[in-house]
Amino acid sequence: MNRHLIISLLTALVSLTAKASEDTDSLKIIRPVTSAYTIEAGSAKITDTYLSPLRYTGETFAFGYERFQAMKFNPEKWIMQLRIYAGLDYTESPAQNVNMWGFGLSASWDMMRRYTVTDGLKLAAGGITSLNLGALYSTRNGNNPTSAKASWNVGLTGMATYSLKIKSLPITLRYQPTLPLAGTFFATEYDQLYYEIYRGDTKGIMHFSHPFNYFQFDNVLTADIRFGSTALRIGYHGIITSTKAHHIVCNMSTHSLVIGISGEWISLHSSKKITDDTKIISAYY
Repeated sequence: MNRHLIISLLTALVSLTAKASEDTDSLKIIRPVTSAYTIEAGSAKITDTYLSPLRYTGETFAFGYERFQAMKFNPEKWIMQLRIYAGLDYTESPAQNVNMWGFGLSASWDMMRRYTVTDGLKLAAGGITSLNLGALYSTRNGNNPTSAKASWNVGLTGMATYSLKIKSLPITLRYQPTLPLAGTFFATEYDQLYYEIYRGDTKGIMHFSHPFNYFQFDNVLTADIRFGSTALRIGYHGIITSTKAHHIVCNMSTHSLVIGISGEWISLHSSKKITDDTKIISAYY
């Protein structure tokens, strides 16, 4: 009797162990990565009183990368986003006899809480941190032709996506604004040379940023026209930046047409299995 009981217990233990191993090898949740590569072109306006009191106007060109994924700890409610943006501006003075170039590189990461309003409409809101580096270069100024730009900020971002179909073609619309609230940014004294900073005169060049001395409104409106796992992305991207420090004012704005490709990708380990109860949670579509 005891021998049969022991054999039954061992059989049950082996069965439970095999089932646990099978559950470990199978995937319960898949979090696909939504990535997009875009190019942008549009208009640019620049006023930087460190270099010139005049407003320069011209063109802007940029490359953007974007990555969305649901968070591992709560994929249905929380998503994350990585954005990398590199831009080039070419502008002219009102008399069209002087050029000003602008170079910029930015990277940001955010995490947002997602709310499902309807089957097609989803809203999200959360915090964001960003790092921005760049410079303006004037072809007129011989002694001090460059105005460097650098900032680190934390702020708020939100997103609304709406998915619909036109005939059999799935389309996802997205609007996302971003606004920094606090951080730090670089600004020189009026007429302060960069050679002086290089020699050690660094007092007062870093400033605590807030919306009254560092304002930046970044807004994106896109439409993803999906052809299977890949989508054509078209839209609009606008950035308005204004800084004030040491009686120096810098106003920059760009308005661009966006075009690129996007899509979802799933990376699976060879030992993992997709079963009938595996749930795919998209961060974007």
